[in-house]
Amino acid sequence: MSTRVRASLFQGPEMSGDVACNLDAIEHAATRSAEAGSAVLVTPEMSATGYDIGDLVHERAESSDGPIFLAVSEIARRVGVAVVYGYPERAGGRVYNSVQVVDASGTSIARYRKTHLFGDLDRGRFLPGEELVVQFELGGIVCGLLTCYDVEFPETVRAHADAGTQWLVVPTGLMVPFDIVATHIVPARAYESQVFVTYVNRCGRERDLQYCGSTCAIAPDGTELGRAGRGEATLTVDIDPAALDSSRAINTHLDDRRRDLYTPRTG
Repeated sequence: MSTRVRASLFQGPEMSGDVACNLDAIEHAATRSAEAGSAVLVTPEMSATGYDIGDLVHERAESSDGPIFLAVSEIARRVGVAVVYGYPERAGGRVYNSVQVVDASGTSIARYRKTHLFGDLDRGRFLPGEELVVQFELGGIVCGLLTCYDVEFPETVRAHADAGTQWLVVPTGLMVPFDIVATHIVPARAYESQVFVTYVNRCGRERDLQYCGSTCAIAPDGTELGRAGRGEATLTVDIDPAALDSSRAINTHLDDRRRDLYTPRTG
């Protein structure tokens, strides 16, 4: 039976220094999360290595079980919280913008490769992932993963809702001037697809990018469970499946769809 799960959302600094500094920031955030009684810490897109780091992407890319994973695994096991982190994943000679979930025992339980790549920042460095719906379970709640630009497409969130995702975890690297994504699009996605969305952004400046912060947690009824400002912050929120059941009983968008009319026209 699913129960309420407490989560900490770390809106970290620019994190563009060396990997050791980034892992240290993640460790400190995980420790604060444990002190707050959280079961999981969610960090931003590419939190272990930096995001807008140019050719360093290829230098820092590693396998899903490489040194970064081993370090995060040890943090999770020692502190006793699950950790969601981002990194450039090298696999078969290719590099992906990936996010991995490590549970409180230090075991990897999910890995997602960003499927919708944003501009040259992504397309110049990464290949797109081919698996859209990646899920894992936390406290009996079915969780799903997307990364940043992915959530801006209604089809991605709806695919998760149709697959049974209750809580969508979205590490991101949203930059100025696209604040509207955090303030309007993310709440709309949560409401229209009736899922919890935790959208965890970076802050500060990294090379040419100024990140806009605004990390948020949105309930299925559109309620804002928490929102950060522009600077470094850690939000602690409770994900309550009972609120999802209540919202879906009132908002019947998912059940009321006319799927028979949505077939694309040809010719």
